[in-house]
Amino acid sequence: MAKGKSKGPKGKKVTLKMAKNSMKITFDGKRRLVLSNMGIVTFPRCILKLTDIEEIDLSRNQIKKIPEYIEKFEKLRWLDLHTNKIDKIPESIGQLENLFYLNLCNNKLTADSLPIELGHLKNLRILNLGLNSVDILPTSIGTLKELYELGLFDNNISMVPDKILTLPKLKKLNGLRNPYSTPKEEDKPIDTINRLDYLYLAHKENLCRNCLRKAQHEREKWTKVKNMTDLKEDPDFSGLITPNSVAKEEQESWRT
Repeated sequence: MAKGKSKGPKGKKVTLKMAKNSMKITFDGKRRLVLSNMGIVTFPRCILKLTDIEEIDLSRNQIKKIPEYIEKFEKLRWLDLHTNKIDKIPESIGQLENLFYLNLCNNKLTADSLPIELGHLKNLRILNLGLNSVDILPTSIGTLKELYELGLFDNNISMVPDKILTLPKLKKLNGLRNPYSTPKEEDKPIDTINRLDYLYLAHKENLCRNCLRKAQHEREKWTKVKNMTDLKEDPDFSGLITPNSVAKEEQESWRT
């Protein structure tokens, strides 16, 4: 018996039959492949038989790589890969000209993980890079003229290029918990998106140590706020005169 034989990554294997059974139809008639939270560790190659689908949800898994053949999904308009272990985005992603939604939140991305080819996604409207380790943004994002929402929260970003901040259709930017200084309210070129717009549920084992520490810190902070709110007493208006009592006292003068 041979020793030292390497074993492939463990995880749930997705078959073509399983993928076909996981197909959903969205409210607007698009076909969405939903393989979320299934313990998948590699991008399932079998779905190359389904390259005409429009939407893919592989969130909450343990995928590390997006394959170069992602470009074969020419009709893809919606790609959700949040809460995985992805540390590299392939250059071929720039070939997805129909993509309008890309969620890469809560992965292991750095500045080197983001190719300049992201700027080729001319129809991209929503891009979420939150909860990663990005410190520098590729300026090519500044060419995404259709971009409406950009999530950058919980990274190491010290500066957002003006080319991105002045995108013509960018209305929502979540840059919370980054080391850059917050501009004055009157200087903000766009609205800041509420943190609750990017709330995701994930098992503890799917979070890196740094992300888990941040989540625990936020939970403790909001618990304190809630406890302080619960301690407040109901307001006492006993000293105020009600409008009806005033009317009763003055009604004789009104009749004269």
